[in-house]
Amino acid sequence: MKRGGIRISMQVLLMVVFAAMLAVGCAKKPAATTAAGEDQAGAMQTAQGVEEMGAGETGVGESMIGDESAMSTPQAVSSLERIYFNYDRYDLSPEAQAILVNNANYLKTNSDLKVRIEGYCDERGSDEYNLALGERRALATQKYLESMGIAADRLSVISYGEEMPLDPAQTEAAFAMNRRAEFKVMP
Repeated sequence: MKRGGIRISMQVLLMVVFAAMLAVGCAKKPAATTAAGEDQAGAMQTAQGVEEMGAGETGVGESMIGDESAMSTPQAVSSLERIYFNYDRYDLSPEAQAILVNNANYLKTNSDLKVRIEGYCDERGSDEYNLALGERRALATQKYLESMGIAADRLSVISYGEEMPLDPAQTEAAFAMNRRAEFKVMP
């Protein structure tokens, strides 16, 4: 009977260890933040980490698409304006959404235009990670424009990652300018 008790104890112990490993493996890690509130955890992640982020976590969610505040003040624009992103993020800020509303109106007025959406990042993070993040930014932008009634066949996306910075300086202001999506009219 002593062996049976040890065997049951070992099975219970193994189940507890397995459950603990499963719980630890599935737990989300809290995001490290700076004083400016920007997420620093992703700078060392791989491109796979970006792939694992769901649209509900940092992408365009239904609540963002239906946000009335971004759509309340459309303005006539004479060209397509670039938008900017927070560090290590691809969700659209209210400011970016307002600009995209104006861009969508411009595209509706100029229905013959086809546009390439280019995603960019600052230089922090690996090349692979930044290419994937730039693509996520461009895709989030495309999805938002499509939700505004722009036909998908008029939009294409490309990521340049950290290539072609607007400002090559290594300051927070320069990094902020380089985290963007731009719009290029295609022939």
